[in-house]
Amino acid sequence: MLLLVGTFLILMLVGVPVAISMAVASVLYLVFFGIAPDIIVAQRMIAGVESFPLLAVPFFILAGNLMNSAGVTGRIYSFAVSLVGWMKGGLAQVNIIGSVIFSGMSGTALADAAGIGTIEIKAMKDHGYPVEAAVGVTAASATLGPIFPPSLPFVIYGMMANVSIGALFMAGILPGIVMTALMMVTVAIFAYVKRWGSDAPFEIKQLLEASLEIVVVACVPVVIYLLMLTGLSVNASVGIALVLLLAADWYFDFSAVMALMTPVILIGGMTMGWFTPTEAAVAAVLWSLFLGLVRYRTMTLKTLAKASFDTIETTASVLFIVTAASVFAWLLTVSQAAQLLSTAILSITENKWVFLILVNLLMLFVGCFLDTIAAITILVPILLPLVLKFGIDPVHFGLIMTLNLMIGLLHPPLGMVLFVLSRVAKLSVERTTMAILPWLVPLFIALIAITFIPAITLWLPTQLGLIK
Repeated sequence: MLLLVGTFLILMLVGVPVAISMAVASVLYLVFFGIAPDIIVAQRMIAGVESFPLLAVPFFILAGNLMNSAGVTGRIYSFAVSLVGWMKGGLAQVNIIGSVIFSGMSGTALADAAGIGTIEIKAMKDHGYPVEAAVGVTAASATLGPIFPPSLPFVIYGMMANVSIGALFMAGILPGIVMTALMMVTVAIFAYVKRWGSDAPFEIKQLLEASLEIVVVACVPVVIYLLMLTGLSVNASVGIALVLLLAADWYFDFSAVMALMTPVILIGGMTMGWFTPTEAAVAAVLWSLFLGLVRYRTMTLKTLAKASFDTIETTASVLFIVTAASVFAWLLTVSQAAQLLSTAILSITENKWVFLILVNLLMLFVGCFLDTIAAITILVPILLPLVLKFGIDPVHFGLIMTLNLMIGLLHPPLGMVLFVLSRVAKLSVERTTMAILPWLVPLFIALIAITFIPAITLWLPTQLGLIK
């Protein structure tokens, strides 16, 4: 085990990419100890990605890219300005609301940061906000992407832990709302201390229009339910509700209703059992194509091709990490790393709350050095037996792990959100890191609450009958 982990860490320190470091360390370990034929590497790599739930990965990535190329992010931003731009620190609040909405479409922090985050940082700089403040709030709000459904880390975790991905998606809603509220309170405090003003005039007409869009979206599931009560089939009820929605959208010429429908379609469809989380990813792509090609007509063949190629590149990167991490995790299991860690932790404590504190510290540390997908693939087989032994619900643990690793995305040396925002804002990594530090406070408060109050995570999926 020392050779495996040591080689991996040395390669990481000299700048070798994470996936290649894991693959090389795994091959060296197999060659040196000869515990299995070399062909086992290829077999384990194939087994790592031979999973139906993993089909959701390229489709959610494609949906996020299509939303960006179709200009949906700009519409979401305009909607958020109408809704909260009049508040003190308005554009910072817009930043958070925009991220909440966009997170229901992309499922990744990187898509959020690179997509709507680019618009938000430029707008905040143009309105006189310090670039550090713009970067900090954008980084913090980007972590909402993988907490609100859909979520790529949840897909990977669900596959590794053999946990319902639908239950994980539902479990993320209340924690996401808690995080959103904490971030908005933080913005309000900053606005008071630094005397930030509002960034859009308070216009009752715009606020009512934005509120009407929310009401229209919220009414869609209600209309479907009422139609089903009359004896209509599910398909007929959904069809009529969508026709009514299209009519309202055409009549009132809403700016963002159809974009706001994306999370409603995904969450509603999974909750009602119309499609699985993997099928929901396909539904997200189809809805994105409808918006870009039919409703807004902002998508061209060129932008469609670019979104497709970007998806291929990102998917290849993610799945290569999964394949390499699968071999690495298997070797850790074979070398009895799980048993060694279990013995070490049980020698320290047999209290599950102390265990959760230790695991939080471990994952915060790991998140600074390992890619999120790699960390989940490696750590779940090692930690899950202990999680079950302490009587911790694996869905609850999935939220804890994901949030820890999202915070890790904001830290050097491998924090990808950190590097994306550093490039977007044209700041050094050091200045970007310092800009993000104050905004970690609401994230850590949310992490503590989610860790020690399991009901925040488990109440909704329990009510929906997804977990017992």
